[in-house]
Amino acid sequence: MRRLSHQIYLAMVGAMLLFGTLVSLAFSLSGGDGIPLRGLASVAGELLPAPDRPASELQATLDRWGARLALDMTVFDERGVPLASAGKPLRLGPTHLPRYRTMHGRLIFVSLHLPDGRWFAARSINSERGPALLLLGLGLLAVAVVVAAWPIVRKLTGRLERLRGRVEDLGGGHLGARAAIEGNDEVASLARSFNRAAERIEGLVESQRRMLAFASHELRSPLARLRLSVEMMAADPALKARAGKDLGELEGLIDELLEASRLQARRVATDQEVDLLALVAEEAARTGAEVAGRLAMVTGDARLLRRLVRNLLENARRHGGTTAAEVSVDPGPGGGALLTVADRGPGIPASERDRIFEPFYRPQGAAETGEGYGLGLALVRQIAAAHGGEVRCVDRDGGGTRFEVTLGGART
Repeated sequence: MRRLSHQIYLAMVGAMLLFGTLVSLAFSLSGGDGIPLRGLASVAGELLPAPDRPASELQATLDRWGARLALDMTVFDERGVPLASAGKPLRLGPTHLPRYRTMHGRLIFVSLHLPDGRWFAARSINSERGPALLLLGLGLLAVAVVVAAWPIVRKLTGRLERLRGRVEDLGGGHLGARAAIEGNDEVASLARSFNRAAERIEGLVESQRRMLAFASHELRSPLARLRLSVEMMAADPALKARAGKDLGELEGLIDELLEASRLQARRVATDQEVDLLALVAEEAARTGAEVAGRLAMVTGDARLLRRLVRNLLENARRHGGTTAAEVSVDPGPGGGALLTVADRGPGIPASERDRIFEPFYRPQGAAETGEGYGLGLALVRQIAAAHGGEVRCVDRDGGGTRFEVTLGGART
């Protein structure tokens, strides 16, 4: 496969050769038949001495004209034999036909058949240098293009080759590979896009690694308890109930892990129209939460939206004390929906309000209670983002915590 640099370079050189060919062709065809040769021959015949005049007089006339007009001139008899010349002697063409040639409005060569039967030929003294100078100029231009184009082509394709190297590094497992941003053109834009994609991939892989590490840690304790319970189940029937509870915890954890994995893979159906207020009312009935608000229709995945509401209500039930949680649904200011879930619990310190949405993160003291695995709020954030929204945790007046979820695509 040809390298891109070679293809671009050969294209530029080929264009230069084509340009030179076309210019040379135009140069060779720059003459025409617009000059009235017959009239010009009559004028020249009247100005030249008559055929019966001495040859010295004809020579003197040609010398005078040649000096003034900077022309090589020759007069021939009717058979084409030279009679007198000024400058370099000229020759008639084999056909003995009147002809002329000009370039850029300047006479290069002319041959005239005079009324008295003689022939007159004239040529510009610099006419022989014209084509040579043109070819020299074209040659110098070609050399300049050939010499100057290669560094430019290599600079462009070199950046692409370095970018390709970073792509190969990323594909080889080096997730920290980033491309250098050189310039401000399409190649630089491509490098920026690659860096953004690489950061996204690195973040997803790192998130998966953390999730697997935390999952391994969290699964270890209920499995150990199950093993012990099974061994002692025959001796104490109460352990059978404990084993069932541990199995339920494992099922819940695995369910949340699978849900998080689906969300990271962007497997979200967003073509359902959901009555968010009705959905919230159904879930609130399970926990005894108080519901208020107005109708808000949201386009999205009803199953995931139900999981979002359920996780927020379960979180409020665990940490909200004896007071029932308060839930409200309202149309959002930008045409979406705004969901709030508030409780009267001890609240969450400002330093932890962002971290509580990280997978498997639990505030200090929560791990000791044995409730939850730190995935519920992480799923809330992922589901909100999948529906064009976000979630944040803020203080509640009078104490407690309030979660505010904005969802896009709502219609009222």
